[in-house]
Amino acid sequence: MKKFFILFFLFVSISYAQTKGCSDRLAENFDPKATENNGGCVYASTKIRVKFTKQLSDSIAETSGLIASENLLWTHNDDQSTTLYGMDTKGKIRKKINLEGVKNNEWEDISQDSLYFYIGDFGNNTAGNRKDLHILRIEKKSLLTTAPAIDTIAFSYENQTDFEPKTANTTDFDCEAFVVLEDNIYLFTKQWTAEKTNIYRLPKSPGKHVAKLKEQLNVEGLITGATSRPQKNGIVLCGYSSLMQPFVYLLYGYKNNNFLNGNKRKIKLSLLFHQTEAITTEDGFLFYLTNEATKKLFIDNLQELHTIDLSPYLKE
Repeated sequence: MKKFFILFFLFVSISYAQTKGCSDRLAENFDPKATENNGGCVYASTKIRVKFTKQLSDSIAETSGLIASENLLWTHNDDQSTTLYGMDTKGKIRKKINLEGVKNNEWEDISQDSLYFYIGDFGNNTAGNRKDLHILRIEKKSLLTTAPAIDTIAFSYENQTDFEPKTANTTDFDCEAFVVLEDNIYLFTKQWTAEKTNIYRLPKSPGKHVAKLKEQLNVEGLITGATSRPQKNGIVLCGYSSLMQPFVYLLYGYKNNNFLNGNKRKIKLSLLFHQTEAITTEDGFLFYLTNEATKKLFIDNLQELHTIDLSPYLKE
């Protein structure tokens, strides 16, 4: 009988320890009994106001990437120019660094680790058939010299076999967002028709690599930027809908970089018809976004820097 009670106790303990459900108290289907997140949390539709907006210089009208480093927000244009612009948090340019000896085909995002900046030259919306997709790796300390040390991480998508030119803005193999986590780079694609994003993984070391398909998120929009939360678990994406409604997409509460097993929450921004292109943060709660200048049909927006507070949604 004693053995029976011991076995019963162990069974109950293990069953309780493995109770899966929505463990996010902010979700509509929060389960207080859940001890392990199942990735199925559901949230009410939410829109937040922008705290601060400032027009940016005409020299960065096509701002496409954003990263916070050394008390500045660094951005770049998405073609031609090879200059990095360091702005303060009010959008004023404080520093410029021109990267010699490289070309800007379609620089779409910038990320970093402790030693390097990474610039993604992987925009692929024109025909969807680029075979020169790559990420530039720039040693941070070398930026203080006249000859920055730059090498290349080239890649291809493991599931792209058709390289026939496509109609512009229809491909699933465009990318404008990535983050660097530990030893890997995670790409978030911009699927123009399905409005989903595929997540690919590749090593962050120079050379030629095959980007392995990891997961897919149904974001119902076009992903244009990504940033990780420093010293915290979480990634925040930015993008906009087919009707130019900008949003952020929060990934948090996951383990071992299995993003689908955590919380996935979309939050709209109180901006109309803005082509948000990039996002970054210094503390993991206050986030900065940029939008490029956009003139089409009745839309006439200048390039801007915005600040939003996500602390109510990302409290530990």
